[in-house]
Amino acid sequence: MPKSRNDRKKKAVYTPPPSATKPQVSPRWLLPTLVTVMVLGVVWIAVYYIAGSMIPYMSDLGNWNLAIGFGGIILALILGTRWH
Repeated sequence: MPKSRNDRKKKAVYTPPPSATKPQVSPRWLLPTLVTVMVLGVVWIAVYYIAGSMIPYMSDLGNWNLAIGFGGIILALILGTRWH
């Protein structure tokens, strides 16, 4: 005669081993710096396209303004990889 389900031996519930390391916490300066650098990069590119010819130092830089703006955006993405 087959055994009923209640008669079968029940398996123990899996409990993961305790973690030896503490969870990492991001530095307090990281998120404000990340957001600031990202916004400044986008604003730099927008100002260059809208009013770049009217601002003396921007017209002197020419297409390097794009490198400055995208550099800020890339720096923000690099900082974002450090955020926990």
